[in-house]
Amino acid sequence: MSDPMIFATLLGLLLVLLAAGMWVAVSLMIVAFVAIVAFSSAPVGMVMATTLWGHSHSWPLAALPLFILMGEILLRSRLSEDMFSGLVPWLGRAPGRLLHVNILGCAIFAAVSGSSAATAATIGRMSVPELTKRGYPESLIIGTLAGSATLGLLIPPSIILIVYGVATEQSIARLFIAGILPGLMLVTLFAGYVMIRAVMNPDAIPQEEARPSLREKIIASRRLIPVILLIAGVIGSIYTGVASPTDAAALGVLLATILAATTGSFGWRDFLDALMSATRTSVMISFILLAAAFLTIAMGFTGIPRNLAAWIGTFNLTPYELLAALTVFFIVLGCFLDGISVVVLTTSIILPMVQAVGIDPLWFGIYLVLVVEMAQITPPVGFNLFVIQGLTGINILRIAAHALPFFLLLLVGVFVITAFPQIVTVLPSMMGN
Repeated sequence: MSDPMIFATLLGLLLVLLAAGMWVAVSLMIVAFVAIVAFSSAPVGMVMATTLWGHSHSWPLAALPLFILMGEILLRSRLSEDMFSGLVPWLGRAPGRLLHVNILGCAIFAAVSGSSAATAATIGRMSVPELTKRGYPESLIIGTLAGSATLGLLIPPSIILIVYGVATEQSIARLFIAGILPGLMLVTLFAGYVMIRAVMNPDAIPQEEARPSLREKIIASRRLIPVILLIAGVIGSIYTGVASPTDAAALGVLLATILAATTGSFGWRDFLDALMSATRTSVMISFILLAAAFLTIAMGFTGIPRNLAAWIGTFNLTPYELLAALTVFFIVLGCFLDGISVVVLTTSIILPMVQAVGIDPLWFGIYLVLVVEMAQITPPVGFNLFVIQGLTGINILRIAAHALPFFLLLLVGVFVITAFPQIVTVLPSMMGN
């Protein structure tokens, strides 16, 4: 059987298993097992045992449950509410007014949670009722929340960047730093769009009656101090080289626990709930990663990734043409799979092609996260859409329609980092190796 036929057979089996509702990790394991048994002479039991054991004690992967736990602690404390209250007084005069609370609130919470869904749930729980009560248009309330919550995937510490770093053996610290400027770029694009909409249709944005003085704004800003300290402690320790991402994650958990406890809204029961929730999420992701590692090794034994990369090479695609094709591919794939599954399913096959045309794997990681961010707000499996539907009860297709402008802005972000790759690479290059 030819390589394209083998690849089509394995892909078809994977799609059938996923369509049947089987867990992603189990589906990957079955496909890897079939690939080795049917299309190679390798001893499947030995390969499975050594692969799972070898990938189950990856030190960089230890950062994953710690960052998830940090986000869960913040989700259950009053720190997120304090952050919201600290931002509101400063944004009442800007075009778009309190809609920017969604954007900046998501950006700040993304920098301490690492999760898109947690960002959407936390900020949405506070902002949607408040903005609706004040009379802001539903399309912009939902759109800004859905779009800005995707920043949880990009702004460090990002769970999906840890997954990509482990899967591709890239430096997680360099990936984190690479995500900072693209994240700020997206915040600027989102805020700029809201300002343009507000200027074009000023009647749609309600006037804010309260006009706080500078002194009142400064007093309110004190509520931002704990979150800023947490961000500075985690990201600063990585950027300065004082701590590895795993060490910084442990520091983040410690700081988040102390800060949450000092608010008086976080008790022992909340900590246990956060611990159990983080454990469930971490086990799910780790199971997927182990299965993906087994599939990667299995595909290596079949020779498909190497031959597929060589086949793609015969088309003589330029880097831009390959990226255009991959963008369409990832957007379509993201309509049916969550972001982590997209990353672990594709990296072993896609990365050889990408490197063959001279694309930097570090840059490609940020590009991939940007494209996966789009998948968070595309039906039918956009996780952010489900989270917001749970918060608001609004039809998921209506939420998707409100999020469409932000999907297009994410696409603009992909074009910008493709045209100016320095946006991604300049900060990591300053870190050295």
